Amino acid sequence: MAQRGSVKAKGNGRAERGSTRRQHRRDEEVLAAAAKVFAERGYSEASVQDVADELGILKGSLYHYIKTKEDLLFWLLEEVHRDVEEILEGVAGTEDIGPLERLALYVRRQVLYNLDNLQRISIYYHDMDRLGDERLKVVLDQRHAHERFVNKLIRQAQDEGLADADADARVLTNCLFGTVIWTYRWYRPNGRVSRDRIADLCADFALNGVVGES
Repeated sequence: MAQRGSVKAKGNGRAERGSTRRQHRRDEEVLAAAAKVFAERGYSEASVQDVADELGILKGSLYHYIKTKEDLLFWLLEEVHRDVEEILEGVAGTEDIGPLERLALYVRRQVLYNLDNLQRISIYYHDMDRLGDERLKVVLDQRHAHERFVNKLIRQAQDEGLADADADARVLTNCLFGTVIWTYRWYRPNGRVSRDRIADLCADFALNGVVGES
């Protein structure tokens, strides 16, 4: 991937930290502009010029951060995975809860993240396949880590007699992710149901599917 144009400040540590913070803010501005343009126009129809216009800079200045439009897409998807990896690690590291409680926590946190990042999640699921083969494999490998995590929890719950042992764990895993993923298609930020309530309902719905009939 193209280097993102980070410039190290010369001088003391304070100046270096200040430069790093400014660079981070600029990186976030570039990502936000790319997300807005890709979500509104569609990745295929959007251009680097469109993103530059959104930022209010010359297209040549944007190439300080990227080499191609695909760099922006990959950068966006990397940021999404960095965020959701923190969710997975946080859930995995939570102590003194069983597999069903851990699944519920995972679903709730993932749904909240999706609802708070509708543009980026939309781009993730609509445009991931626009990546080249090597980059697509990186993204899919990251996603498969989440699938393995959920599948392992479902199997653990089945082994402990907490979930339907006759159900295929892979199918249940796919159903659970269907609950998490599709919220971005129908959620409305100013709707009558709050984001927290939606997250709770999704977690309950997913768990009921895993547990099965009592």
